Amino acid sequence: MSNPILNRSPYFGDQGAYYGAPQQTVNPQELAGMYAAPPAGPVQTDRMTYDDVLIKGASVFGLMLVGAALGWVMMFRAPAVVITCWGIALVLVIINAVKRQPSPALISAFAVVDGVFVGGISAMFNTQWDGVVMQAVIATLAVFGVTLALFASGKIRASAKATKVFLIALIGYFVFALINFVLMVTGIQPAMFGMRATYTVMGIPLGVIIGIFVVFLAAYSFVLDFDAAQRGVRNGIPRRFAWTVAFSILVDVVWLYLEMLRFFAILARNN
Repeated sequence: MSNPILNRSPYFGDQGAYYGAPQQTVNPQELAGMYAAPPAGPVQTDRMTYDDVLIKGASVFGLMLVGAALGWVMMFRAPAVVITCWGIALVLVIINAVKRQPSPALISAFAVVDGVFVGGISAMFNTQWDGVVMQAVIATLAVFGVTLALFASGKIRASAKATKVFLIALIGYFVFALINFVLMVTGIQPAMFGMRATYTVMGIPLGVIIGIFVVFLAAYSFVLDFDAAQRGVRNGIPRRFAWTVAFSILVDVVWLYLEMLRFFAILARNN
């Protein structure tokens, strides 16, 4: 008697065509039809395609925009909801980042709650500095579009050396952002944007300089996203990982948008 677990599989079971079981015959007409049939495509082989990335990306961005519309309305009616969604989004981004297998449900949930926060903070900024939201949207789309065009044309590519420099710069940026946040919360830097608005370099607000720096960081983040999608399609990875690529692009787009929102707000504040 074989292992009962293996016995459930047609590859090891007593009913299979293995280990001496009778083989099924194929007549010449069926054999010719098999050879004449078109090769299996990505859908049949469950391999990721660029269409999968586009569809999943459009899905999460659509959900994010729905959440943003809700957040825009709720910011001055139920601000606690917007703040709560910010906390939930932080938790979900960590969970989705560490999961080995993508979860469409968790990624979709992140898109919605993150959208609520983005919409809420956008409404608040737009009330204080009219026009900065549109400026941030246009700047974000421009950076994303230009980076995609350059990558598609082969003019920019990810490299091991550039990625190391990028990671060092990214860590440095987040250390600064964390310190600035702590100084703002503790009241040491009472200004709305902390050191970004308090300090200047040759008369230029520090926040403006950092904003330009972040544009290059975000652009290279997009390059890494596009490179991951390209390698995934070439290597024939499972289609479900299109959700991972879409999630990564969404995180980078939202990050760049929030930085651009702050960048144009600082410019408007100093005019």
